[in-house]
Amino acid sequence: MNHTKPPVTRVLLERRARALKRHLPEAVGGDGIGVHQARVASRRLREAVPVLSEDANTGKAKKAERKIRKLTRALGAVRELDVTLTVLDELAARDTLPRVGLEEVRAHVVEERERRRATMLRRLDKVKIDKLDRRLASVAEALQEAETEHWRDTLAARLAKRIKGLGVAIGEAGQMYNPESLHQVRIATKKLRYALEIAGEGGVRAALPVVRQLKRTQDTLGRLHDLQVLEAHVAAVQAQPPERKLPNGSLQEIARALENELRHLHGRYIASVPALTTAIDSTKRVVIAQLIKPAAGRRSLKMALAPRSRRRPAADAVASLGKH
Repeated sequence: MNHTKPPVTRVLLERRARALKRHLPEAVGGDGIGVHQARVASRRLREAVPVLSEDANTGKAKKAERKIRKLTRALGAVRELDVTLTVLDELAARDTLPRVGLEEVRAHVVEERERRRATMLRRLDKVKIDKLDRRLASVAEALQEAETEHWRDTLAARLAKRIKGLGVAIGEAGQMYNPESLHQVRIATKKLRYALEIAGEGGVRAALPVVRQLKRTQDTLGRLHDLQVLEAHVAAVQAQPPERKLPNGSLQEIARALENELRHLHGRYIASVPALTTAIDSTKRVVIAQLIKPAAGRRSLKMALAPRSRRRPAADAVASLGKH
């Protein structure tokens, strides 16, 4: 029996693959938490495969990436409405808003969720999960035999790209309340967090506090996004002829309550921007520096982030980033 210790790349890949496989049956069965966990697992796997497979001499990784991307998208639409229903339950439990208005919005969301779930199941059927499992297993086997650690340089370059994207998103969002700009900050924060998780689990302990800070910001922006989605559904119900007579102003009262909470969350996000900037700086100065091996080829950040380059060593990334 072969007792050779598996390389960290294989451990990280298989850990993420198992999480997806564990939660996917619950998602297909209609469980809201299962949909959420499966989608998070697919995102983590999607971030990890192109990094960890750098040391694997196999063409299966790219095909696996495409299937994982389709999987994430298939789960996304239903996940969004599961959260909307949860938020409606929270508002109803407060007992401060017109219950009949909340019920009208809930009926609208439930109907839309059923349509989206049917679409999700059709898309999942096209992904062919068994084939994805086989491809990921093939990549894992190739990693067992790998003798390089190019994944560290690839992850360093990916982190450089992620922090640059987050910095741009923060700058474009500015101080004004703009739902789309804030959504882009949320997406960029999430991508950086998942990449940093790979570094943290791969032995770079300096990544762990940065992940926690990003998680706090992500939670604020996530709640803000959830309320924005609900706000859109309230507006959709307002635009339709009501199926039953509602008390005057009930939907308007719900809309005002959502607007007030959105403004409060936006203020919380603005207050978190300095800490978010510090997290970016820590990734730049400490995490990337610890990932890059001293003997790595010396390339500028521009070359490290160049498109169509499969292997992008990121030595000198810290110095290059310091100029931006």
